[in-house]
Amino acid sequence: MKRMFCVPLLMAAALGVTPALAQDAKAGRAKASAQCAVCHGMDGIAQLPTAANLAGQQEVYLVKALEDFRAGRRVNEMMTVVSKDLTDADIANLAAWYGSIKITVQLPAR
Repeated sequence: MKRMFCVPLLMAAALGVTPALAQDAKAGRAKASAQCAVCHGMDGIAQLPTAANLAGQQEVYLVKALEDFRAGRRVNEMMTVVSKDLTDADIANLAAWYGSIKITVQLPAR
């Protein structure tokens, strides 16, 4: 039982280290304005119905998704092309930018 509990903790710890490479939200914002905003918006709210909202996403998730697109482990026609030239620092910076955007949630009226 202890062993099953430790594996997810180790995986989470390992993933948590990745965004620490650069984490420069200002650089991420500049990169996003040049490359990502057309589909995902500068505010992280998708401009296209087929694009993901990125605002407020966890940096770890964003880093993993971008690394997977770049490596071909995750496939999307546009993201595969866009992510292939991203450096590790670019990915960390983009994740820092979109992860730093604060979002609020409003439940519908009953």
